[in-house]
Amino acid sequence: MKLYEYEAKQIFEKFGLAVPKQIATIENVSELEDLPLNFPIMIKAMVLIGGRGKAGGIKKANNIEEAKKIVNEMFGLTIHGYPIKKLLLEEAVDVANEIYLSITTDPATFDLVIVTSASGGVDIEEVAKNKPENIWKKTLRDNPKFLSSDISNEAADFLVEKNPDLNVVKEKLSNAMISLFSAYQQSEAKICEINPLIVTTDNQLIAADAKFVLDDNSLYRQAPLLKSVGIDPKSKRHDVSEQTKYEAQAYGIGFPFLDLLENPESFQKDHDKLYVGLVPGGAGYGIFSIDEVVNIGNRYFDGKVVPINFMDSGGGPSLSDVADMFHLLMDHPATDLIITSRFGGISSCDIFIQGLIMSLRDRYISKRRMIPVFGRMVGTDLAAARAFLEKAKRESPDPLKDLHIVVGNQKIMADVIKDGIEYGFKNKKHLEKGEN
Repeated sequence: MKLYEYEAKQIFEKFGLAVPKQIATIENVSELEDLPLNFPIMIKAMVLIGGRGKAGGIKKANNIEEAKKIVNEMFGLTIHGYPIKKLLLEEAVDVANEIYLSITTDPATFDLVIVTSASGGVDIEEVAKNKPENIWKKTLRDNPKFLSSDISNEAADFLVEKNPDLNVVKEKLSNAMISLFSAYQQSEAKICEINPLIVTTDNQLIAADAKFVLDDNSLYRQAPLLKSVGIDPKSKRHDVSEQTKYEAQAYGIGFPFLDLLENPESFQKDHDKLYVGLVPGGAGYGIFSIDEVVNIGNRYFDGKVVPINFMDSGGGPSLSDVADMFHLLMDHPATDLIITSRFGGISSCDIFIQGLIMSLRDRYISKRRMIPVFGRMVGTDLAAARAFLEKAKRESPDPLKDLHIVVGNQKIMADVIKDGIEYGFKNKKHLEKGEN
């Protein structure tokens, strides 16, 4: 669960971190008239996504006329496709220096990671890329409940080394790290980030921004904390504002889907590689499919095979849901090939093949992009599925000319994947040459 900035700041205050004075959250411009506003103030869009400042979602107002103009403009704004429905108003503070500070969990090792930099207020990714020497990083493998002063002092020393002006707030920086770490651990968070942690002109530390992501698995334990900031612990608010176009589409339909490519809408493909979409028979097999595609790609194709997604199509999806799964991947600009598998248990092979063929026929009739599909099905309703597939190929061979489904278990899935990848590379070359 990702928190809005004003919610995160309320929690930060509970752990001793100072934040700008929160004036109000508003949902329309008329609310400004009833608020005690001491200018200048900051006006911030409340969306669960980064990059608000660059998109015009954070602005300073020096008087009521500016505030009304900014509020009206923001309520007509969308940030990365998401409309602004709520704004935070808070006091503006005088800035002397800006610090980056975060605590997170390494998803590969589950170790805790502390990151800080004297180059705050900008994208930390850009700092890491262009000036990695300006970032201090510490991995904690023993998951301590509290942060030791030795570590926080080490980080503060680094910040002072990079910016000697910070020496006057060195002890405060160390204490802020300890406080943020306590907030992270006691809230069972996945990410706590302040960017920027402002050093004011009178040498105070203020958390001017706040990113706070809680572990969904711990929400029932964190009910008192959530209620204290006005959040229903049973709510299902996730990071939907950060979903890709295709994740949002799948979420709307009702099946789990994750893009493995960064920024898939604007992704630039490597023409030497084959990008494989996956429609597996369940979550576990979805994970296995990713690994197997990578393993076979490394073993036989010089590592030039890239799985583009995780998907869970288990649990007995409807015919239309199956069709939508294939539509989504064929609409995905990265997809060169689709690998699919149906181990019919709860799910029906018959429903699966009908949904797949329905999607191919629909796309053929509407002249939408067609992608080769390789796969295997075995299990529940296999006889009916085989009969439907054979009849469909007789009745409409053209839409199904690039559908290659092994019926039964006479071929292992690894060989199906290898055959599909070989075909995918050949098909890609034909398309690049303009051949049919």
